[in-house]
Amino acid sequence: MVVMAGAGISTPSGIPDFRSPGSGLYSNLEQYNIPYPEAIFELMYFSVNPKPFFTLAKELYPGNYRPNYAHYFLRLLHDKGLLLRLYTQNIDGLERVAGIPPDRLVEAHGTFATATCTVCRNNFPGEDFRGDIMADKVPHCPVCTGVVKPDIVFFGEELPQRFLLHLTDFPRADLLFVIGTSLEVEPFASLARATRSSVPRVLINRDLVGPFARQRCASDVAQLGDVVSGVKKLVELLGWSEEMQTLIQKEKEKLDAKDK
Repeated sequence: MVVMAGAGISTPSGIPDFRSPGSGLYSNLEQYNIPYPEAIFELMYFSVNPKPFFTLAKELYPGNYRPNYAHYFLRLLHDKGLLLRLYTQNIDGLERVAGIPPDRLVEAHGTFATATCTVCRNNFPGEDFRGDIMADKVPHCPVCTGVVKPDIVFFGEELPQRFLLHLTDFPRADLLFVIGTSLEVEPFASLARATRSSVPRVLINRDLVGPFARQRCASDVAQLGDVVSGVKKLVELLGWSEEMQTLIQKEKEKLDAKDK
């Protein structure tokens, strides 16, 4: 099966989404002193003033938040050999923290796991610059001193090469889960229509979105409301509740030990 996931799976971990009026990141960017919200992800603005992006990066950087029930459900799908690929819009890295291997992930909007110098284009592990970002410093390349940018996709940038896996993944899928996404951002959103017409699509989301709202198929299923509650209902129906609790406890102990 293939899963499409958005900010709605990370908000229960305490990470604000981008577009919710009042509580979303775009509604709360006054503190970053930028001309308009989207500027924080624009290359032109970044080249002139990278500081606001790195202030936001400090907040979102992996290690500040922990996976929640929804992430561990996706991990359980992987453990059971059911997950062909997880396509995520999120840049928080919580899928990796939950133990989903990078080869099962397509981080469509990029990742903090790697970084690239904006001048010499050398690549680095993202962790190399964690200290600078946490110390409110703009990270610089050890080779040429150019500004190093985490491999987060900015407006106008191409999506990662791995995104092209959708050309073979979606036609192969027997089931599609769409979890916690508004399906507003292209080209990610159009993937919800990329499976074969006979393949069931399951939406677990606050609202009906995309084709579930406009071109619903007879085999589509929608569980609306709180995302974690929706995932828990599904886990109960599958008879996986005990396995989930065991997995979550084991992973929590691992993270606790790491934080000591």
